[in-house]
Amino acid sequence: MSRTALRGVLLGAAGVVLLVVLWELYKAVGPSGGVVVGGLTVLPRTTDIAMPHVWDMVASFGQAVQGNKGKTVFGAVLEASAFSLGIAAVGWVVGVVVGMLLAILMQRFRTAESAVLPWIILSQTVPLIAIAPLVKRWGSQIEIGSFSWADWMSVAVIASYLAFFPVSVGALRGLNSPDRIHVELFRTYSVGWWRTLFRLRLPASVPYLLPALRLAAANAVIGTVVAEVSIGLRGGIGRMIIEFAQQASGDPARTWAPIFGAIVVGLIAAGFIGLIGLVLRRFRRGEVPA
Repeated sequence: MSRTALRGVLLGAAGVVLLVVLWELYKAVGPSGGVVVGGLTVLPRTTDIAMPHVWDMVASFGQAVQGNKGKTVFGAVLEASAFSLGIAAVGWVVGVVVGMLLAILMQRFRTAESAVLPWIILSQTVPLIAIAPLVKRWGSQIEIGSFSWADWMSVAVIASYLAFFPVSVGALRGLNSPDRIHVELFRTYSVGWWRTLFRLRLPASVPYLLPALRLAAANAVIGTVVAEVSIGLRGGIGRMIIEFAQQASGDPARTWAPIFGAIVVGLIAAGFIGLIGLVLRRFRRGEVPA
């Protein structure tokens, strides 16, 4: 492991330790009713229901799941996390493909950019929790031969809906990033648009595209969790958060178990983008925020 990678791991571990210390410190000294300023609660309550101890959260992973003998909370969270991660991955792939196609279209035709880009931006203003049931209802009406639309496909569509936006914007900036002198050089040698795209514009877009892919991965995970809650899809981490939250009064520490699972899913998604960055490291002259 390189020194830079080791430093990153140590800083990440230090950040987790610091968060745990701050959590327990505030729980020890904070007021039970929380900090209220002007009638608005700015800091949470410190009761065991609102803020259980960290060691109680960790211990809850070894408890048995009600109604499922032989399965622990850790096993249930692991299965739910894998289920949600798979759906998020499908949504991410679809979102990346759609976002890249839109970016290429907008780069190729300036009229398309003027016509499509405002709608891409406007699409992100639609409340996700409102369109998720609609996507499920529309999808349930799709039947082609023996193919029937499954509920998880609706969740994947919602995930791709959030994932395509940063990719389309970041890729468009990247495709337009080559210096004019380089573009003119390709034209001087009568290089076609497609060859210019693959030899010049796509390699130049990598510093812009990687942050966009990372943001798209995070959006896909968020979209998956929210959509699972909105349409009531069982088996995923989103639904488990709701089910465990209903048991908060009896076992508040267990409520945090699926939340940790969702965090791990997000970290795995970000780590996958990191691997893509390693593959494309020869084109990384310095990432540019999406």
